[in-house]
Amino acid sequence: MNTYNWYSQLIKPSWSPPSWIFGPVWTVLYAIIAISFGTVFYKVFTRQIPWIVALPFVLNLVFNFLFTPLQFGLKNNLLSAIDILLVLGTLIWSLWAIWHTTADVRWVVYVNIPYLLWVSFATVLQLTITYLNR
Repeated sequence: MNTYNWYSQLIKPSWSPPSWIFGPVWTVLYAIIAISFGTVFYKVFTRQIPWIVALPFVLNLVFNFLFTPLQFGLKNNLLSAIDILLVLGTLIWSLWAIWHTTADVRWVVYVNIPYLLWVSFATVLQLTITYLNR
């Protein structure tokens, strides 16, 4: 309850989506991430693609999972803004890396377009919230 009160009191832009939308969106995105990233990790584990290709995927998961504790645990907008930039950066790196690996895994790029769009939006939103609440 304390976290909800803190977040609800932050100044947010008029185009900020309602809080209830985040759960359903992330549920769909985590399903996409599990299947597509899982495929990449499987192909790396079975030596079908080089291990270095998995590095940005691993980093993306780390930064993605760090966002909630930073934003809602520590209640730190600045660290959350830095983290979401890292999520976006590692996602772009991941998609670039897998695109340049082999044609049979390029579908990973296409299925992650919703994730890329959402993270891009979330980055702009978090940077705006951080700026408005400085």
